[in-house]
Amino acid sequence: MSFDIADFVSKLIIYMVVWIFAVSAHEAAHAWTSYKFGDDTAYLLGRVTLNPIPHIDPIGTLLLPIIGFFISYAGATNFPLIAWGKPTPVNPLRWRKKDMANVCVSLAGIVTNLLIALIATIIIRILFAYNVFTLEQTGSGINPLGMTAPLFTLLLSTIYLNVGLAVFNLLPFPPLDGSKVLQTFLPKSFEPVFDLLETYGFLILLVLVQLGIIRFIVAPINSLILSILFYGA
Repeated sequence: MSFDIADFVSKLIIYMVVWIFAVSAHEAAHAWTSYKFGDDTAYLLGRVTLNPIPHIDPIGTLLLPIIGFFISYAGATNFPLIAWGKPTPVNPLRWRKKDMANVCVSLAGIVTNLLIALIATIIIRILFAYNVFTLEQTGSGINPLGMTAPLFTLLLSTIYLNVGLAVFNLLPFPPLDGSKVLQTFLPKSFEPVFDLLETYGFLILLVLVQLGIIRFIVAPINSLILSILFYGA
């Protein structure tokens, strides 16, 4: 296997910068929202910050994403790989309005990632209006050209990674945020089912990734994003 080392390294750097920022913003949003509902656990641990260091898990935030990017760059897309940030610790016993707090804290990271993606989308649309980007349509997709190519790659990666992180976390399987929202609204009779999901949730996620279900969910969303970006461009 041979590929352009310089291209690989430059794209890897952009990918990791965007990924680490997306994870840091996601976890900081959890910490900040939990603090606003009366729980200072994460706040006292320095998690209400965009500084990535407190949010990085060496395996989930660094090693696995780098491996995943390498495999994707090499053309293998079916490798089952899940990445994550360091979980934000919360103490629900300290929350005011516990059910509302659980929903808001769980959704805070998702909403934050979507807002970041929206901002990046607006920036791209503005730059399109001023003809900043030069793009080339090829069989493998759309390639940016010229001096602004890294900026376009950075912004597009920001959209894809943040939307992907948000959608993935909406899935109702522990330990993802969607499962915590689901737990809030489930009747007590469903607790044994939820306990079972907590035990096997991570294995279920691996199976979904391996079967391509996650890609099936995300692909139409990515197509919609491209339609929005290039509408009238």
